[in-house]
Amino acid sequence: MKIHHLRSATFVIESNDKIILIDPMLGNKGTLPPFSVFRFSAKKNPTVDLPSNASEILDKVNNALITHSQTFGFKPLQHGDHLDSAGEQFLIANNIPVVTPSKDKAYLERYRLTVEQGLESWKRTPYLGGHITAIPAQHGHGWIHKVMANGCGFFLELPNEPSLYISGDTVLTDDVRKALSELNPDITVVATGQAQMDVGQPLLMSSDEILTFIRLSPNKVICNHMEALNHCPLDRETLRRSLRAEGLLDKVLIPDDGEVLHI
Repeated sequence: MKIHHLRSATFVIESNDKIILIDPMLGNKGTLPPFSVFRFSAKKNPTVDLPSNASEILDKVNNALITHSQTFGFKPLQHGDHLDSAGEQFLIANNIPVVTPSKDKAYLERYRLTVEQGLESWKRTPYLGGHITAIPAQHGHGWIHKVMANGCGFFLELPNEPSLYISGDTVLTDDVRKALSELNPDITVVATGQAQMDVGQPLLMSSDEILTFIRLSPNKVICNHMEALNHCPLDRETLRRSLRAEGLLDKVLIPDDGEVLHI
């Protein structure tokens, strides 16, 4: 298995002829509005371009997973950092089959995406010769998660490959802990950017939650969702320092944009 990290939460899983795109934010630098105006510098998103090898990787994609997209079915509130207009057009133009939470299925179909499956939480479902399970995600602490797109993570079991748990945008919950302890993933991918809006509590795990997640993970951890969005203050080097201080750095992979991980 190869993991091609593109940018933020967007990456590609390559397993033989199965090339799976996760959460496609594919637009150019600055094509989305700022997600915070007062708490952080009001830069347009994404704050960086895709890496130079992105086209070569995307040309091979034949499946897609989207952890979350819609909020109240209102297009202006779509989570563009997980599915932007360029990502939509890529999936439509190439007729890529999409798997997503069941609550998002009709919404994505309304915009002409080919949704192969809408997953129910904790239901182990056949997928690409293996299985996929949706793990509930809570997109923020306190009241703000109720107005965010509470999507899901994915536990992916592909034939003859290590199992993979993708957290999606979530804080540390009982469901996340259950996925780590009961599903025993070989690899976990966790969103670590500590995203915050101008109001409300953080939308992703705090530093303490990230450290706990990594300690609870039975095997290697890949950290993503950093250094591409203006409302995500945690950068790679700060995370490395924290992990080094806690003796956890050897357990963690922190890929650069465009980096390929051989799992």
